[in-house]
Amino acid sequence: MAELSIRLAKDSDAEGLVDLIEGCFNEYEGCVLDPEGIDKPLYAIRSWVEAEGGEFWVAEDGSRIVGSIGWVKDAGGMELVKLYVNKKCRRQGLATRLLRLVEQAAEERGLEINFWSDTRFIEAHNFYTVHGYEKLTETRQLNDPSRTTEYHFKRVVGRMA
Repeated sequence: MAELSIRLAKDSDAEGLVDLIEGCFNEYEGCVLDPEGIDKPLYAIRSWVEAEGGEFWVAEDGSRIVGSIGWVKDAGGMELVKLYVNKKCRRQGLATRLLRLVEQAAEERGLEINFWSDTRFIEAHNFYTVHGYEKLTETRQLNDPSRTTEYHFKRVVGRMA
């Protein structure tokens, strides 16, 4: 990997974010982007997270986006969104670095972290449980082109723990 940098996302990161997430989705049969539906925020990510009261970061390896993560406010505190890492950049600590950004934001605000993850993303679920996230029994169907079913995860961090 070239020198890795993490920065706040811009709306102009759309092409790089789509490439990153589409690459991750391609690892799973039937998993596709839904640009007119649930993936529409990718095309103006900063505007979307700011409107939702959150933050979003991208990791770059040179000029290519190789990682992403963000959070938005939800009824239970904050929802972690779009943690993705390019396959060639995994198992090098990048996902943990990105996750820490959201956890730090949660701790500073005294909020719990909730999120949903596609049932197909087993490797990601292992990552989350190693980092103290609890997989709840609740699931939801998205009725999207990928026919997504998601597991609910939760973690209370910092001063709320």
